[in-house]
Amino acid sequence: MNKDQVKGTAKDIAGKAQQDMGELTGSKEQQAKGLAKQGEGKIQKGVGDAKESVKDAANKL
Repeated sequence: MNKDQVKGTAKDIAGKAQQDMGELTGSKEQQAKGLAKQGEGKIQKGVGDAKESVKDAANKL
C-alpha cells in the first residue's frame, strides 16, 4: 500500500461521515461537501492503485 491509497481511503471515509452528519442535521451544504470529499478520496485511491500496479509490473520484469 502506498500513501495515495491510504490518504484516499481516509478521505473517502471522512467524506462519508461528513455526508452522514449533514443528513442528520439537515444540512445540504455538509452533505454536498461530504460527497465531494468522497469523490476526491476515490480518485486519490485510484491513483495509488495505478501506482501500485505499475510498481508490481516493473518488479515482475
